[in-house]
Amino acid sequence: MNLKLLHDHKLPTGVLGFALHPDGTRGFASCVDGSIQQVDLASGKAELFEERHTSYASGCVVHPDGTTLLSSGYDGRLLWHEIETRRCWRRVQAHAFWSWQLAISPDGRRVATTTGQYIAGGWKYEPAAETEPSVKVFDTATGELVAALAHTPPVLSCAFSPDGRHLAAANMSGEVRVWDLFARDAREPVSRWTTPDFTSWGTIKTHHFCGGIYGLAFSPDGGSLIGCGMGPMTDPMAGNGKMTWQRWDWRKGERRDQIRDGQHGAGLMESVAWHPDGRHFVMAGRQAQGTWNAALFGTEDGGLVHSIDTKKRITHARFSKDGKSLVLAGANGQPQRKDGAWPAWGRIQVYAVEG
Repeated sequence: MNLKLLHDHKLPTGVLGFALHPDGTRGFASCVDGSIQQVDLASGKAELFEERHTSYASGCVVHPDGTTLLSSGYDGRLLWHEIETRRCWRRVQAHAFWSWQLAISPDGRRVATTTGQYIAGGWKYEPAAETEPSVKVFDTATGELVAALAHTPPVLSCAFSPDGRHLAAANMSGEVRVWDLFARDAREPVSRWTTPDFTSWGTIKTHHFCGGIYGLAFSPDGGSLIGCGMGPMTDPMAGNGKMTWQRWDWRKGERRDQIRDGQHGAGLMESVAWHPDGRHFVMAGRQAQGTWNAALFGTEDGGLVHSIDTKKRITHARFSKDGKSLVLAGANGQPQRKDGAWPAWGRIQVYAVEG
């Protein structure tokens, strides 16, 4: 299996969140300037949604019926948009702080959002307790809050199981919790574990914890959970920790597999996604040193199958439903004004999945 670049589209501003429409012809980008944009994946034509977030637009998801887009932002709001008209028709103040990540259940009935600020809770700089529930779940039909779940902030990632029953969320400290949303008391996790392989204590320049699990995804059969991020480093400002993924038996909270020594570079991995065949997955992010920033891995042995270097930051990787294409969304550097104007630095790349 390998990747062949088909399209490389530019957007006016960096992309922080990305979702594919069920028809596979268009994608949706939530951007640094707070905007939400619909992008034709063949032509690259972008169309703005009517309403913006008042800060960074951090995430977006599409209802499976293809009619509604939900977006989140650093303003803590969830917005419901009608895709056909691109108008916003519902606004919910989900958090007092940022929304880090969104996930929608496979049946479209629930949307989960995570939040939390890293504030030192003691002289060891351990994270302080949350000031609001770090994981919230809303009914997509009514906008009502249906679950408020405790975690240690900041909670950077979340994912629903294929049957929509379980929700997983992970934080900066490498702590993963899984809840049964249909249980009598959904507030108590049915599984929880902590891995030290995604968190660092800075000993140079900045003395604090950093890192975390930035991407989570259940396998198509629901049997395992995979997470990605960046491994330990001594200088958090350098961002040169080990590119890392781990796969767990989430019911037991036990590690099944992890990235092989010698197959990684240095940098922060921000997104992980399973191929529909369940035999491969992709991990992508930003590179500090190495030869790739997006790579396919085989589930059977965990080995690297194919890799590419886009020379850009990748914030989201998404396979099409049929598995024949992969879309990478992100940004090209941190631009400076030129002749009084900002360059187009958002990127959406479409790859054919071959083999």
